[in-house]
Amino acid sequence: MLEALLGFIAGTVSGMGMGGGTILIPSLVLFAGIEQKTAQGINLLYFLPSAVSALVLHIRNKQVKTKSILFLVIGGLIGASIGSIIAVRIENDLLKKFFAIFLIVMGIYEFFCKGNEKDCQNINTST
Repeated sequence: MLEALLGFIAGTVSGMGMGGGTILIPSLVLFAGIEQKTAQGINLLYFLPSAVSALVLHIRNKQVKTKSILFLVIGGLIGASIGSIIAVRIENDLLKKFFAIFLIVMGIYEFFCKGNEKDCQNINTST
């Protein structure tokens, strides 16, 4: 029952475009007692059907810029390959810390920059 509830919450967040893994991975690790690497694998399998259903709705609402897709897919495949190679080679505790730092940085960015793009333009262009 816990897993179904976590999946529902992560799916809702994912459908809104925020990334369900942000909810699913920490929830599986903290509440379900699943190892970080296993939670990431579960998230990858979970991501496919939820991403397809969200993509269909976004395409119907004409919210997808098709000209960017090829470049994003190629970059995503390369990045995912490199990231998975790194993830399987480092210790689980270190992976947890990297993921936590990533979530904190993204949370701070979203808190201060969402809806305030002009003030955050220097952050976006300096990286």
